[in-house]
Amino acid sequence: MRKPRPFLLLLFILLAPCLMVRCLAQKKPVVKGTVQRIKIHSKLLEGNLSGDSADRYASVYLPAGYNNAGGKRYPVVYFLHGYTDNDAKVYGFEKHWMSLPAVLDTAFSQNPGSGMIFVTPDAYTLFQGSMYSNSVTTGNWEDFIATELVNYIDSHYRTIARKEGRGICGHSMGGYGALRIGEKNPDVFSAVYLLSPCCLNSSSGSADGLRQQLLRADSIRTIDAFRQADFFTKALFASAAAWSPNPENPPFYLDLPVKDGALQPQVLLKWDANRPLNDLDQYIYNIRKLKSIGFDAGDKDRGIAESIKTLHADLRRYGIEHSFEIYDGDHINRIGQRIGDKMLQFFSRSLLSDGAAKQIRK
Repeated sequence: MRKPRPFLLLLFILLAPCLMVRCLAQKKPVVKGTVQRIKIHSKLLEGNLSGDSADRYASVYLPAGYNNAGGKRYPVVYFLHGYTDNDAKVYGFEKHWMSLPAVLDTAFSQNPGSGMIFVTPDAYTLFQGSMYSNSVTTGNWEDFIATELVNYIDSHYRTIARKEGRGICGHSMGGYGALRIGEKNPDVFSAVYLLSPCCLNSSSGSADGLRQQLLRADSIRTIDAFRQADFFTKALFASAAAWSPNPENPPFYLDLPVKDGALQPQVLLKWDANRPLNDLDQYIYNIRKLKSIGFDAGDKDRGIAESIKTLHADLRRYGIEHSFEIYDGDHINRIGQRIGDKMLQFFSRSLLSDGAAKQIRK
């Protein structure tokens, strides 16, 4: 065995401390932000036919240093959770597959100047999700988020209270809601990011494939029976509550796409009218007012991946710049990584910083 040459050994001894310092510098300690869970009363959610409370929880993430930053103001990202989730799960108050604060802490610790406020309302309803849509059955969720929630956060926290300082994003049902609300409110939000957004494409082409699922939904007559149903059957009820409400059809106050075993084309048309890929042309002028739009999905999440490919093609046809990626993953397995590595960079580039906001105010 050959012995190391003296000059190589000396070189290693000289460089080792430098390499160790560089390694330690790259692994900065994680500084934790503050998480608050607050309750907000919504006039817009009052009187919903589902009987859901108009007093809604919301979780708020404040970046490390917020309480010691004097008059510094922060951009705000509204993160909408997915179907069957709530804010408590996403923010670590309940067990879940991802802890958003942990992702944010790690990312902001690596770049302390990039801190943002994150806000997530609890959109868990009788039907386990609001679809972030306006409906007499579930309440005016679009308007609650775009007006009441934004106004409350701006009046209680040090935010950059203008559209350039606000972004909206979400995962799955939340991604659908972020696009729906963002494209209708370009005067409130300036940047939109969708993580594996569901429900973008039309339901009409898949009605035959869903027939058995629809028939199971059609057989459910009570709230207790609904609670015992499988995930996809429940999701049909949530969609119907949001997109085909019926104040004269208790106990659910909605119309399903199947009634007494027969497809209901008029209900499917209502659902189709709520698919963003179907009405994108009508919102192009609003989308052009947004500073940035981005979206991604895992390649194993096939239906959703195909739908955002269509969204990508439609935006490109209109000459609207956007970020788009299909990555190696499924519906949930890399969402935390995507938030930390991609989405936060997107909002850092897109949203107004405190320094820039001060220059505008001068």
